[in-house]
Amino acid sequence: MGHTMIVDGRPVELNGEKNILEVVRKAGVDLPTFCYHSELSVYGACRMCLVELSDGRIVAGCSTPPAPGMEVKTTTPRVQRIRKMALELLLANHDRDCTTCEKNGSCKLQDLAQRFGIRHIRFGQRDVKVDIDDSSPSLVRDPNKCILCGDCVRMCQEVQGIGVLDFAHRGSKMTVTPAFGKKMAEVDCVNCGQCAAVCPTGALVVKRQTDEVWQALQDPAKTVIAQIAPAVRVAVGETFGLPPGENTLGKLTTALRMMGFDKVFDTSFAADLTVMEEGTEFLARLREGGSIPQFTSCCPAWVKYAEQYYPEMLDNLSTCRSPQQMFGSLAKKFYAKELGINPEDLVVVSIMPCTAKKFEAQRPEFATDGAQDVDFVLTTQEIIQMIRESGLDYPNLESDSLDMPFGFSSGGGIIFGVTGGVSEAVLRAAHYLLLGKELEQVNFTDVRGMEGLREAEVELDGKTIRLAIVHGLQQAKQLLEAIKAGEAEYHLVEVMACPGGCVGGAGQPVGTNSDIRKARAQGIYTADKAQQLRKSYQNPLIQAVYEKWLGSPNGETAHAALHTTYNERRRISSDSISLSDNKGKKRLAVDVCVGTCCYLKGSYDVLQDLNRKLRAANLEDEVDIRATFCFENCGSGINVKVGDTLYSGISPAKTGFIIDTITKELQSK
Repeated sequence: MGHTMIVDGRPVELNGEKNILEVVRKAGVDLPTFCYHSELSVYGACRMCLVELSDGRIVAGCSTPPAPGMEVKTTTPRVQRIRKMALELLLANHDRDCTTCEKNGSCKLQDLAQRFGIRHIRFGQRDVKVDIDDSSPSLVRDPNKCILCGDCVRMCQEVQGIGVLDFAHRGSKMTVTPAFGKKMAEVDCVNCGQCAAVCPTGALVVKRQTDEVWQALQDPAKTVIAQIAPAVRVAVGETFGLPPGENTLGKLTTALRMMGFDKVFDTSFAADLTVMEEGTEFLARLREGGSIPQFTSCCPAWVKYAEQYYPEMLDNLSTCRSPQQMFGSLAKKFYAKELGINPEDLVVVSIMPCTAKKFEAQRPEFATDGAQDVDFVLTTQEIIQMIRESGLDYPNLESDSLDMPFGFSSGGGIIFGVTGGVSEAVLRAAHYLLLGKELEQVNFTDVRGMEGLREAEVELDGKTIRLAIVHGLQQAKQLLEAIKAGEAEYHLVEVMACPGGCVGGAGQPVGTNSDIRKARAQGIYTADKAQQLRKSYQNPLIQAVYEKWLGSPNGETAHAALHTTYNERRRISSDSISLSDNKGKKRLAVDVCVGTCCYLKGSYDVLQDLNRKLRAANLEDEVDIRATFCFENCGSGINVKVGDTLYSGISPAKTGFIIDTITKELQSK
């Protein structure tokens, strides 16, 4: 048979496919799956991609390698019967209130049930309903709709390198949950939303703010303005039958005005502003010996990741706010006054491809006179819902122009929407910002592409500048460790959490894959090429904003309005669990960490031994001994906190030291 295998009686040439599933799909057969993603490891749990071999064996297509001469059939009676049985079992354990589900119409379970004609379920429905977790500002997790495919678990572990979600318990009690059964807001989730992007059901979805935005639009006392991120314009049209990557900014502007938005602006304008600030900051660091490499700070998921895992490198982050927050600051601090209204009466709505932007908008650093600079963040999915709710025929809408003064951008601002875009935009401007001379080169193709890590070198005033561009936080982690170990040296590092950058954000239309990301990226570059001006400093409206409001880039006024600070964050936050019979008496707090690292080193034994020794010393009424989950000091052994003082490296043999410390603390009071 040479290098072919037989799929449903037809020969298919083999060309390096990893598994039977890829060969079958190459043959034009849509073999169903829940748990298979080409960018993730093979899990093989859902059993939907079963095929029957010529010897009668039934195997999973995703986890079985192809071989020349192999014959497979995809729709034999046995295979179809097993698939339908699997679907029935999944549906029996599923919250089937589909009409009000966020994923209604885009749910893979719903789609396959329809495709395979499941009209009757022979098994009883689940009798326990678990609470919905809506603690996160970005995501909603509904365990009642989870089918245990493991896509979210592998995405968070393998692509983002965090592992917020994992399997817990066994058998019928198995569930996917954050550590210790905590809520998403209490663990080290960075709000990137990639778990929701791969979830086939409504178990993980974007947290919506459409109702709040409609309410603002209908309030005559409010002036509502929108800012549209670069990656949104090349994705909205997909849902309405237009090709991925088609730029529909003009149609979206028309749609927003028809909904009632008073002004429609472009976040790309604020991206031009970011280039001016970040480029000036970068050159100052080079000139004055500041912290190098400089990391970009446009991606809020990356910023939170750095605050949680690499606080020692926070000085390397650019102090620039993201374009979203620069826009919000300009709007509330300056534009509201120009309109003659109070900042609290100006409602700023961001339309973003990103779920982490919802988290970013509510950070306390980004507020003016107690009010958040950005009031609401709508993802691409949410604005699509609002377009549909309004009954607009999106593909046939006329294109309208954006409003001024924030409606014009250079190509450098637009390419922020794709991985490598921030670096390229800064490179376009750096020569002028340093020397005051135009650089003929516009396209820096070395920074473009979809590889997880890319490196480039450019000459700047006789100095070789080394850049790294990385997307996906697991890749970022590897890069950071190499930098810390002295194995890699760069001057500028761009980090985006989502695969492909913002075009692959979790707020984009459901069904994003590598081909769609590439098409959107090409749409971004096409839009860049079509701009009259390609370099951020050439934007006359940026120049006007500096003259009228901000002064000079990185000047005192600009720094106050457009820059920020960062702080170390705890990865897990929660209340401690008291083991004492506290009757209202104020006691000395003693906390023992029972998080994973300390627990494996024997912290449970330390906790028990301290309890025994406190009772023996008649101190149990004076001490509130508690179990807590993390002191962010995992490499130093078992951690015990007495009052406000943390002691590390405590073993069961050293609990006497803690008792002595407690006694001295009580005597001092």
